[in-house]
Amino acid sequence: MLRLTDIKLPLDHDEQALELAILSKLNISKSELLSFDLFKRGYDARNNRNIQLIYTLDVEVEKQEELLAQFSRDPHVRVTPDMRYKFVAQAPTDLTHRPVVVGLGPCGLFAALILAQMGFKPIILERGKAVRERTKDTFGFWRKQELNPESNVQFGEGGAGTFSDGKLYSQVKDRKHYGRKVLHEFVVAGAPEEIMYVSKPHIGTFKLVNMVEKMREQIIALGGEFRFSTRVEKLDLEADNKNHKIKGLYLSGGDYISCKQVILAIGHSARDTFTALYEQGVYIEAKPFSIGFRIEHEQSMIDHSRFGDNIGNPILGAADYKLVHHCKNGRTVYSFCMCPGGTVVAAASEPGRVVTNGMSQYSRHERNANSAIVVGVTPEEDYPGHPLAGIELQRSLEALAFTVGGENYHAPAQLIGDFLTGQPSAEIGVVKPSYTPGITLTDLSKVVPDYVTHAIREAIPAFDRQIKGFAKQDGLLTGVETRTSSPICIKRGADYQSVNVHGLYPAGEGAGYAGGIWSAGIDGIRVAEAVALAIAGDAS
Repeated sequence: MLRLTDIKLPLDHDEQALELAILSKLNISKSELLSFDLFKRGYDARNNRNIQLIYTLDVEVEKQEELLAQFSRDPHVRVTPDMRYKFVAQAPTDLTHRPVVVGLGPCGLFAALILAQMGFKPIILERGKAVRERTKDTFGFWRKQELNPESNVQFGEGGAGTFSDGKLYSQVKDRKHYGRKVLHEFVVAGAPEEIMYVSKPHIGTFKLVNMVEKMREQIIALGGEFRFSTRVEKLDLEADNKNHKIKGLYLSGGDYISCKQVILAIGHSARDTFTALYEQGVYIEAKPFSIGFRIEHEQSMIDHSRFGDNIGNPILGAADYKLVHHCKNGRTVYSFCMCPGGTVVAAASEPGRVVTNGMSQYSRHERNANSAIVVGVTPEEDYPGHPLAGIELQRSLEALAFTVGGENYHAPAQLIGDFLTGQPSAEIGVVKPSYTPGITLTDLSKVVPDYVTHAIREAIPAFDRQIKGFAKQDGLLTGVETRTSSPICIKRGADYQSVNVHGLYPAGEGAGYAGGIWSAGIDGIRVAEAVALAIAGDAS
């Protein structure tokens, strides 16, 4: 088949337009077009009076080789790549050591699924609870301010991505098309089939809960074993030349498990585990991350700015945005994890700290749009001297937000206009806060470093030039957003193993190798393959 890219048509095109566009592009007759399938559909809304849909199509035609030769210099006409997933190994019949997966976010979930599908019967350890129990604990925290440090937005089956917009796109390089495997398995588990072809697919929280359960059931049916409320306390290591290798894991409750391969997919908030690993000598480096606030506007304003009179078109849905500003002080401010028609959520995982995040349902029908507006920070400039210093920076800001918010998990907040002029806010405006347990109006410059305040004050008016109304007085900022990505990287080599602990496979967002559901799932597949090949090699 041929893959045609960058086929542009008006938003309101009729059913025959795609076929006619193919015939025109290839200069062939209708009889020469045997069939075609939709691979991807996006849109270009830079001119909201003339929004165009952009298609990628897989086309079956007569005389394919002749057409390829004819369009050899056209980058938009190529052979359709083979994107089918192929297993790299099968478990030996005498499997003596089952691989262990630590953490059940998207990375751990896909690592476990791929290993199970190859017959390796993984053991999965998750410090939090199963997804439905975890959901009850999380909603309980939002409603009653009762935080369970082991069962919340960060910890539990499904990982932090369960309480998000469920975005399934990234800029990660994916030459082996693992992302298609991620999308396929999500559809098998109950995701809408449109995630296979829309350019910015999303799922939403409630759909993710059901999907995670179905994927767990599949792993169990293939021989996998789950142990919830089980935290890794310490690695059991033995000397291996100048480095170490895994012998087993010491678990909470005094349990022990013998193992040779451990996939460490613990997420970006497992601070106690990071500390334990560092104290045991696992090589860890500090890495950059970002800090800032959640910003809320009325979704209707964002829709009008992006789509103009096309608001309400079902193909477009609720509008999103992606913004970047390079400041005079050398900092970069950008939007992150934008949630159209969603809510700002309480994402704390430690007592006495306030953290914000964003969440949407599949429908994206809530009144407000929200996004993180964050400033990049680096270990060289902002938290030098220790690999875990970024964690301490996060903790200090979260504790300050807890204090300023009233020490009851209310989040400090401020109207955008007041933040820009340096005035504490006294009452909310048109934009009603979506954050629960609640907000405390204040001066947000009290809860972040001055360079963050100055950078965001410069960036918001710049963003207003792209989205009219972005700097309006009664939009709302809520703090703090500190868990944008992991503040550490657990270094691994080309074989995906820790650079100084043989058998330990750092993976996903917490280890510094992913950012979001889709890329974390991809990394889980990569690391699962590395483990499978290592076990198969040992058995041969």
